[in-house]
Amino acid sequence: MTVAADKPFWLTTPLLQMSPQQWESLCDGCGKCCLHKLEDEDSGEIFYTDIACRYLSANCRCQCYAQRAQKVAACLTLRPQDLQRVTWLPSTCAYRLLAEGKALPAWHPLLSGDPDSVHKAGQSVKGKVVAEGAVAEDDYEDHIVFWPE
Repeated sequence: MTVAADKPFWLTTPLLQMSPQQWESLCDGCGKCCLHKLEDEDSGEIFYTDIACRYLSANCRCQCYAQRAQKVAACLTLRPQDLQRVTWLPSTCAYRLLAEGKALPAWHPLLSGDPDSVHKAGQSVKGKVVAEGAVAEDDYEDHIVFWPE
């Protein structure tokens, strides 16, 4: 693979120039971005919880993806220009990795060819979360987890 045309698009196309289809295909389907997060008011540090958005399916896919921003006010429609300011993306996120000039992990579906490889590698939230309606908002602090990182 010495010719640029032989390389995969994520190695040859800058994030800002990717087509919508290329951009969307970078998502590995881990569901980590769909976890509720808490911010320490003093330090600004972000903490993940094991509480998943009500629209996250058991297979870590959004059940209302096209309307997610309308249905969930805090849901972020991530765009390439947002990567500088969105600091809470998990360290395994393809968007973050590529923005930092790093390689995709071997388990990423674009490399493995298997959409379930993220789950098989234990890199998704599958089987690790509780539904947002099952936890009172005052109890979110009791659900802080460190495994997303």
